[in-house]
Amino acid sequence: MAYIFSFEKLNVWVDSKELVKLIYLTTKTFPIEEKFGLTNQLRRASISVASNIAEGTSRITNKDKAHFSTMAFSSLMEVLNQIIIARELNFIQEADYHLVRLEIEKISNKLNALRKSQLNN
Repeated sequence: MAYIFSFEKLNVWVDSKELVKLIYLTTKTFPIEEKFGLTNQLRRASISVASNIAEGTSRITNKDKAHFSTMAFSSLMEVLNQIIIARELNFIQEADYHLVRLEIEKISNKLNALRKSQLNN
């Protein structure tokens, strides 16, 4: 069995990885002219959430760890902003929009709890 890194044990990282897959599936139906626009931005921002969580676990100080949790949260808010815009442009259906929003809400709560624990240690 392969070594499991600390970030792989975090539920918030697992959830954020699932969000990436959800965003990729959701943006698959976006207009082709958005390939280098909103599609690319959404995908990159969602990947950034998971990547910042992973990178933060490699930091030594709790302050540094909390900084990367904050960056992950910021990227998550970028995803939310972009998904709102995508919905208003009718790139996604209402049901898919709400599914993504629920995932974002779940991840944001976990990220806030993670950051709080990092700052209190």
